[in-house]
Amino acid sequence: MWKDLPFDVLSTIFSFLSPDSLARARSACRQWHTCARAYPLASESNHPSWFIALPLRNLTQSNCFLLNPVLTNWHSLSLDFLPIPVRPVGSVGGFLLLRTTNSTTLRLILCNPFTRQYKHLPLLSIPRSNPAVGVVPLHSTSFPSFRVYVAGGMSEAPYGGGGGATYEPTLEMYDSNHDTWKVVGNLPMEYAVRMTVWTPNECVYFDDDLLLYWITSARAYSLMGYEVGSKTWRELRVPMADKLEFAALVWRKGRLTLVGGTCGADARVWELSEGDNWVMVEKVPVEMGMKFAGEKGSWAGTKCVGSESNGAIYLYKDVGSGMLVWKENGEKGNWDWFWIDGCGGGGGGGGVIRGKQVSNLQIKGLLIQPNLALSSFF
Repeated sequence: MWKDLPFDVLSTIFSFLSPDSLARARSACRQWHTCARAYPLASESNHPSWFIALPLRNLTQSNCFLLNPVLTNWHSLSLDFLPIPVRPVGSVGGFLLLRTTNSTTLRLILCNPFTRQYKHLPLLSIPRSNPAVGVVPLHSTSFPSFRVYVAGGMSEAPYGGGGGATYEPTLEMYDSNHDTWKVVGNLPMEYAVRMTVWTPNECVYFDDDLLLYWITSARAYSLMGYEVGSKTWRELRVPMADKLEFAALVWRKGRLTLVGGTCGADARVWELSEGDNWVMVEKVPVEMGMKFAGEKGSWAGTKCVGSESNGAIYLYKDVGSGMLVWKENGEKGNWDWFWIDGCGGGGGGGGVIRGKQVSNLQIKGLLIQPNLALSSFF
């Protein structure tokens, strides 16, 4: 019976499988393997995003690690198919956006770590080093459909300008539908400096009005926002800006959300309300905060990633340490904090996955929708 099922029926059945179960199903026979590779399966909408831990160094020589959010078990995945050293930037759907590390100027690569496909994005219109980068998924019939925004950075001074490098006061955009870059706006020189020196790659966006936000990476924290339609920049204050040991932005359930923690105290979650006012909506429970931050209660080195769709927030440090996750409790229908052991055990010193030793590495965590179907984009 199973061998006679049409592909569209089989793919609908497959859509109810988790990505790791689907990977096992596709190895059952040739028909299932062909169906799983040929169809952009609907599992993306039926299952929550997976947490992927990407080492910050030697990514092509190390494995990345993925957390199944339902079974809370870890998997190891090799990225040795990438031809050059890279570092993680962001994710869009089932793909990773990476930057090369063998070039001083920004070069970007998009890849699907599950199908081992990758593609070099074109060169920027204005070569620049160390800019702020943000990736924005688009609602489109084409797949994948996204934009990449690059702000600030250092560029070579124009001919006759005295030589050397200068801060680049422009904003460029890459559109995957046209596979091209173009300059779409300018930014004040003060912002160009801050985007280059004090801003990590984390960027969040407000889909309805297409607002982009970056947060500075040093105290006192501040937010810089760009409205794409009017091409205007603005700055937002950060609550407890000079006291937070870490601060991170996420976009969850239609609201700009800030997560931060203070030494010896708790971590909190704020949402931006009308009038650019921050409203505290949640605190990390004391016991869980002590387990995560240690005896000294230090939140230094904490990082954060959030899910726009289901609103879950992940707090993490390195691949071996445990994570705090704030998400909806399906059984109770309310929101709770959960502890998830780190990769290989959660003791902070690495561990073992399927008999292989896992070193405790510094990581960047992203959320990704595993996709096992080949894409013509690559």
